[in-house]
Amino acid sequence: MTDVSEAALDRGDSRHTIEVADHSLAFRQVHIDDLTPTGAQLAAAVGFKSADGVSVLQVLPNGDLEDIRPTETVDLRRGEGRFVIVESDRVYRLTLDGQRFDWPCRIVSGGLLRKLGHVPADKAVFLERHDEPDRLVADHDLVDLDAKGVESFISRKRVWKLNVQGVVLELTMPSILVRDALVKAGFNPDQGWHIFLKVAGQKKQPVELTTEIDLRTPGIEKLRLTPKDVNNGEASHAPRREFALLDADEAHLDRLGLRWETIVEQKRRWLLIHDYPLPTGYTVERTMLALEIPPNYPGAQIYGFYVYPPLALASKRVIESTQLRGILLGVEFHGWSRHRGPAAPWNPAVDNVVTQLALVDAALAKEVGE
Repeated sequence: MTDVSEAALDRGDSRHTIEVADHSLAFRQVHIDDLTPTGAQLAAAVGFKSADGVSVLQVLPNGDLEDIRPTETVDLRRGEGRFVIVESDRVYRLTLDGQRFDWPCRIVSGGLLRKLGHVPADKAVFLERHDEPDRLVADHDLVDLDAKGVESFISRKRVWKLNVQGVVLELTMPSILVRDALVKAGFNPDQGWHIFLKVAGQKKQPVELTTEIDLRTPGIEKLRLTPKDVNNGEASHAPRREFALLDADEAHLDRLGLRWETIVEQKRRWLLIHDYPLPTGYTVERTMLALEIPPNYPGAQIYGFYVYPPLALASKRVIESTQLRGILLGVEFHGWSRHRGPAAPWNPAVDNVVTQLALVDAALAKEVGE
């Protein structure tokens, strides 16, 4: 809004254009003949027959809203001619990012808060709460301002989460390519995966590396990776030589947030993962998982996996090919005979504990029909 020139005032040209919004904060132009109108005149200019029960709020340059009483005058000669004029019997006070606003309605939406505070699209609005987590206020959510005290809102960068084979990514953008998600989670996208997107209440959906995932979709749970051509069956053990654990393995295990350790018992090298989560369908939710690491790993492949205590299905169906045994920590672990098929053999250049855990998850999920 530009200033009115002194020459225009001298000519008596006092007709002026102001911008007025209602509850929706959608502004429209309104003409007014007085450059120092009262609150009542402003209300009349937008069509109210009486100023009674009407709130006139002036939008100041810093974004604050100032209540203008019916008999109070406003100087429009300096261009501050933006107003919110609505029918209301009181004004509700709120703060957003520390800035105070007087709002003339009991109910306010997240979208209106975003407009009031000029909150950019990459930030979300939250209602601050003291004894519980702050409440996310989406654009279409409504908040009742009639609660005791002043409602306080804050904006902060929104984070979308995606579970990629047990690694939880926190992303600042609401969409991501499957390839990029695998790279961020520490997986080689060119490994040769069957990739599935799991959404709550839906069957798992096969996706490609070029698929874009919209993280705003309700119910997105995880990306599940399965090495191509995973078979149940028997295969010979890789020869044991020296024990080694790769840096990439340790970084991945740390990202999973599970307690893990490497131990040697009776000259056998083991990676032990405590409280490993299981998919729904087993009689327990977690197990102790062990991988036997061959002496010349990664030159030799990791074969199958071991669990303690033995796993059982809630359906009581017998799990096939679990005849392997290993004594570890003084107890007998049951080994699952699962190996890679000829279409996707072990490749020392890309395979490691990370890819073997993907095979483990696929085998566990297959038994419960996921």
